[in-house]
Amino acid sequence: MLQKDVRVWPTVLLFAACLFLVPGWVVAEEVRPAPVQPELPRVYINTTYVPPAGQTLAVPTGGDFQAALNRAKPGDVITLEAGAVFTGPFTLRNKPGSGWIIIRTSAPDASLPPPGGRANPSYADAMPKFVAASGPVIQTEAGAHHYRFIGVEIRPRAGVFLYNLVQLGESETSMEELPHDITIDRCYIHGDSVKGTRRGIAMNSKSISVIDSYLSDFKEVGADTQAIMGWNGPGPFKIVNNYLEGAGENVMFGGADPTIPNLVPSDIEIRRNQFSKRLSWKMGDPSYASIHWSVKNILELKNAQRVLVEGNIFENNWADAQNGFAILFTVRNQDGSAPWSVVEDVTFRNNIVRHTASGINILGQDDNHPSHQTKRILIQNNLFDDVSGDRWGGSGRLFQLLRGTEDVVINHNTAFQSENILLADGEPHRGFVFRNNIVPHNAYGVSGNDKGFGLPALRYYFPGFVFEGNVIVGSRDVSLYPPKNFYPSSLGAVGFVDRVRGDYRLAGSSPYRKAGTDGKNVGVDFDALSEAMGVTQ
Repeated sequence: MLQKDVRVWPTVLLFAACLFLVPGWVVAEEVRPAPVQPELPRVYINTTYVPPAGQTLAVPTGGDFQAALNRAKPGDVITLEAGAVFTGPFTLRNKPGSGWIIIRTSAPDASLPPPGGRANPSYADAMPKFVAASGPVIQTEAGAHHYRFIGVEIRPRAGVFLYNLVQLGESETSMEELPHDITIDRCYIHGDSVKGTRRGIAMNSKSISVIDSYLSDFKEVGADTQAIMGWNGPGPFKIVNNYLEGAGENVMFGGADPTIPNLVPSDIEIRRNQFSKRLSWKMGDPSYASIHWSVKNILELKNAQRVLVEGNIFENNWADAQNGFAILFTVRNQDGSAPWSVVEDVTFRNNIVRHTASGINILGQDDNHPSHQTKRILIQNNLFDDVSGDRWGGSGRLFQLLRGTEDVVINHNTAFQSENILLADGEPHRGFVFRNNIVPHNAYGVSGNDKGFGLPALRYYFPGFVFEGNVIVGSRDVSLYPPKNFYPSSLGAVGFVDRVRGDYRLAGSSPYRKAGTDGKNVGVDFDALSEAMGVTQ
């Protein structure tokens, strides 16, 4: 028996080799373990308001707010006369103790939205105004901590360009020096409508929250601008239920090298915000206001880890100073002195991305300076609507993966883009999963630079890929894609409830109800999406 088994082996090996060599025969794909799921934030900041037990320091019109800041003790409340203007800059002091100092409008609580409700410019009359003609309007001493702003307006003096309105830390070189435990609650923070302003909040600190607030008019000619940006703070950070408007990047982490060695902004919660750019900034739009502000993208992570992005609206982004992708997970050792820079453990789920030139761009390695590898990215249960190169410029591409990512999972999304589903380039990407999505194929579907589209691109750029359970609409040659997918000829054949009116749920008659690899509807679970966005059905 042993001799017979040995004789059979050459034949078996020859047959196995033929599987790889004979045209039309099945070619085995590289087998890899299941992708590692991203780690969620380890810490979520609790912003529940605790009534203070200290004294109240009332500052009337013409009063000295800085003197009140200097005098206040942990547990005190500083009230400022509603509608009054206070001219800074102002500095938050480092006080002993762990009680909160509350800085708020003198107007009654009923004049503001309730906790969990979002402020907007209509509440400005009830807010005291902090203004400055130079420097940040609000800045911090090293180690300043436990301040909460409620119902205040922060802006430049009229006609003045400022770089930062709220500067929470700058270039500290140790964790001990960083400001921490600061909350912006139901505030209105905005740039100058004519001159612009570079940045709303520089978040270079620890345990910082921006909640229920309205940040707008951050714009500049020829330079990047942000509503919120952080690069030299370790987190945690909470950005929840705000309106966030910026021409460059509405929100960005990274973009400058930390001055604290090995620092990566971490444990970042970004939920239930509306990110937007004004169409009056877009050349060619009927509302264009004739100033060419520099426009790039909506959300960018260049150095960040353990990030949850959930329940947000991202809208209005076009090709201008950048190529038009709305969302960038693009690792950058920005100035070359932070080789530890990384983008990893990012969960992007239950969001709406709409009215944009392109969707999401993911970069595996910085192509200018050494960096770590981008890995563990989950893009799940998002609606991508009106991703159009025709309307917004740029490529009209849904996803782009460059330079060797690891463990990127794209699952249960519904998209309407004008061009590629996906373009890949650079080093191969390991642990890639594309599953249970509804997407139009358009001209080139899944493509890879110099590798064509379909299976040749998948095999080269995504060894060991999983590509199944997807509804790929309008593909002309289904043999170029893996089995276990669906290929309707048109969007009309998908069976949406009312695609023309934007109801992208699957109707009861849709063949793709409960057809996903997990037994669920292919595409977005709209009940989960609405719940994450805080929308009541």
